[in-house]
Amino acid sequence: MTFFRFLIPVVLVLLIDLYFFQAVKTSTRDFTVSARSIIYWSYWLFTAFSISFILLLMLMPQTFLSKFTRIYTLTFIFIIVLSKLIGSVFLLMDDVARLFKWSFLKFGFFADSAYSGSRAKFMSQLGIIISFIPFSSMIYGMIKTAFDYKVRTVKLHLPNLPDAFNGYKIAQLSDIHSGSFSSGSPLKKAISLLLDQQPDLIFFTGDLVNNRSDEAENVFEELSEIKAKDGVYSVLGNHDYGDYVPWESKEAKAANLQQLVDIHARLGWKLLRNQNQILEKDGAQLAIIGVENWGAAMRFPKYGDLDTAKKGVEHLPVKLLLSHDPSHWDAKVRPEHPDIDVTFSGHTHGFQFGIEIPGFKWSPVQYVYKQWAGLYEEGTQKIYVNRGLGFLGYLGRVGILPEITVFELSNTSA
Repeated sequence: MTFFRFLIPVVLVLLIDLYFFQAVKTSTRDFTVSARSIIYWSYWLFTAFSISFILLLMLMPQTFLSKFTRIYTLTFIFIIVLSKLIGSVFLLMDDVARLFKWSFLKFGFFADSAYSGSRAKFMSQLGIIISFIPFSSMIYGMIKTAFDYKVRTVKLHLPNLPDAFNGYKIAQLSDIHSGSFSSGSPLKKAISLLLDQQPDLIFFTGDLVNNRSDEAENVFEELSEIKAKDGVYSVLGNHDYGDYVPWESKEAKAANLQQLVDIHARLGWKLLRNQNQILEKDGAQLAIIGVENWGAAMRFPKYGDLDTAKKGVEHLPVKLLLSHDPSHWDAKVRPEHPDIDVTFSGHTHGFQFGIEIPGFKWSPVQYVYKQWAGLYEEGTQKIYVNRGLGFLGYLGRVGILPEITVFELSNTSA
């Protein structure tokens, strides 16, 4: 298993580098021999370094390198490989064009003099130039906007809301992914910003860690500052179950999950695992319902049981649901539970890449998730998808900023 986990990324790096190197060779063919040698050696030395670093991470204990070194070196390698991959699209376009020309020549559609089998220098240079666009934007996103936390305020109109809850403030955090932070300083900044909003209640909608519960232990002091007058309610996300790493036994995996459950308790968070809680204010009541992760896609677990979670609160006028994966809303919540007023989700991160300007937003993730960032409404039901506070894989944000959401409940539309 370890061998194949190493082999796949190595093969991908080699294939992309071999293909993109053709553009480097074509673009530098007019350079001096010494200049070409420097460029070629530099190119392949970085490839060798990338492969060696991946191998080192696979074979050595995590304590061999600092967390900062591991996280940011891997991210830099990822940015380089992805940039080459995007630039390679233009090389592929040139290769397809040359294939067609060769085919026409083969079947005698035009004379030999009309065709050159060499790669077009212009397309090679264009591929290299294009690759610098994602490279520069992702470096900027890693250094500058990864921790550029944005507070978004949303007014939720709920016609059946008891008057006692008019103006009630709920803050939402999601997808902290504590294992991706090399220190607790950015979290301190985010939590301070959260507490400045003075919410009555806080929701956390899953993915406290990447894979292992001890990631949260490393920033426990910072997380323990997340408090509100009426408490913190939380649910588990798909990464919290430890499904994406190998375990020596089922017992070890179960112990990891139990440790994470215990961390929620030690933090003072009320973890809802297909459960509910009745919130009371001046004699009025509303329901807070939390389900375990339930994803419509086959690759995501379906641990959530909304029927069980709702038991005992069916009569209440307003029901607020915490469900990590927004695909749950269209698949189960709307068609089977029309009495759920608002669903609070996360999971998508807004792909950590996209465009958001007033009146327009776009991200590649929208082709996978219909509801991927912000507020959506269907009839009387609503879902809000938080863009996430942390990051995973690519340790940065380009266009889609990390988010703290503050909701104000109201039973009037004004």
